[in-house]
Amino acid sequence: MSAYDLVGRSVLVTGGAGGIGEATARLMVLRGARVMLADRVERVREVADAIAPGTGWVVADVCTTDGAAAAVGAAVAYGGGLDVLVNGAGWDNPALFCDTSSTLWDQIIAVNFTSVLGCCQAGLPHLGANRGAIVSIASDLARVGGWGEAVYAGAKAAVVAFSKSLAREVARDGVRVNCVSPAITRTAFEQRMREDPVGVRIVEGAIRATPMRRAAEPDEIAEAIGFLASDAAGFVTGQVLSVNGGVVM
Repeated sequence: MSAYDLVGRSVLVTGGAGGIGEATARLMVLRGARVMLADRVERVREVADAIAPGTGWVVADVCTTDGAAAAVGAAVAYGGGLDVLVNGAGWDNPALFCDTSSTLWDQIIAVNFTSVLGCCQAGLPHLGANRGAIVSIASDLARVGGWGEAVYAGAKAAVVAFSKSLAREVARDGVRVNCVSPAITRTAFEQRMREDPVGVRIVEGAIRATPMRRAAEPDEIAEAIGFLASDAAGFVTGQVLSVNGGVVM
């Protein structure tokens, strides 16, 4: 057995209906984990069935405390506990800050940050019992900011600061807390951004600024998440692992 294996581990992946969440779930199933996908769209069932027969799924809005608790409860019931929490839910609607509304701010913060708070609080009693791991998807915009993505960048910076603080609080319980920080990634979200005048400038500018001159593939981000979830990262906590093609060094 490799230190990267996740045989017998119970894993919850939020935002599991596509993109990085789907790729992460697929990788963890291949490595032997019992995976529960959570998303607020019904498509999560189709994704789970396509990954492997018997992969768990639950429709839950993890932006709410009740939804987060329901997702965690489903994972615990399905897997007999909880060993790994992957906070993969994410969303943005790029726009210049002066053109945004408080309604949009609330939506961006809820999906990208509040969901992390709710899932971590619901999950920690189970993770502590199993000396588990939390991996949250941040963004390199948390470090450098982003044109047209001020609120999103702020929410991801909050995820980073929260994760580092939580890592200090729960280290003695044997729970590790880390972030994976992607740059632009080839997902359905990236495709939607290309349909918007602001979004297409962000995507194309990000690729031009990347030394490797391309977007990441979801599987490449999933590999980093899988590493941080595994025993291979057993002495790694409170860290942010950038997977960004060198756009930020």
